[in-house]
Amino acid sequence: MRSPKRVTLFCGHYGSGKTNCAVNYALWLKAQGLPVTLADIDVVNPYFRSRDSEETLRNAGVEVIALPYANSNVDLPALPSEVYGLVQRRDTYAVLDIGGDDRGALALGRFAPYILKENDFDLLDVVNFYRPLTRTPGEALEALREIAASTSLSFTGVVNDSNLGEETTAADVLRTVPMAAEFCRLAGLPLKFTAVRGNLAESVSAAPEVFPIRLQKKPF
Repeated sequence: MRSPKRVTLFCGHYGSGKTNCAVNYALWLKAQGLPVTLADIDVVNPYFRSRDSEETLRNAGVEVIALPYANSNVDLPALPSEVYGLVQRRDTYAVLDIGGDDRGALALGRFAPYILKENDFDLLDVVNFYRPLTRTPGEALEALREIAASTSLSFTGVVNDSNLGEETTAADVLRTVPMAAEFCRLAGLPLKFTAVRGNLAESVSAAPEVFPIRLQKKPF
């Protein structure tokens, strides 16, 4: 994988798998020997968040900043003060899990000036071609444009996280490779990586930039 930026932000439509990508990316950074902090600022979805993996992250040495109402049915658009400090300090690699769709992306506007000032960031659009509203490159482009219109930052790359959960097969992943390539062409963005469940990684080696991930469990 290319050299990581100091700040990496994961955005995407509902059900794209951005949280899984954010968690696994933070763990990958830590495995490279880097200091890492993951901030969960998803003000849209109170049911499936990075905080669900907080114990795993902390045990790996990743610092975690989460909304106080994560994992509850209370959802207030208030961000912890630590988030503002995170984008200003330079002593840790920051991974931010941003809320889905354009409403969640509005949270970015609060600290975008600090990110732009440093100018060492990746804003990644996570797409799952097996989810409603992003089943084609054209639909994914429309979703990306809706999100982009709500932020003060420009997307820098794409993550192909097309999956069907535990039922995903290697064929399911490979089927979306040309779709991801077309989406990247339409959006004018490079592919950052193809997120694949760890036990499928070898079977999809033909896919570009394979990044093995471990699926996060959903609490019910």
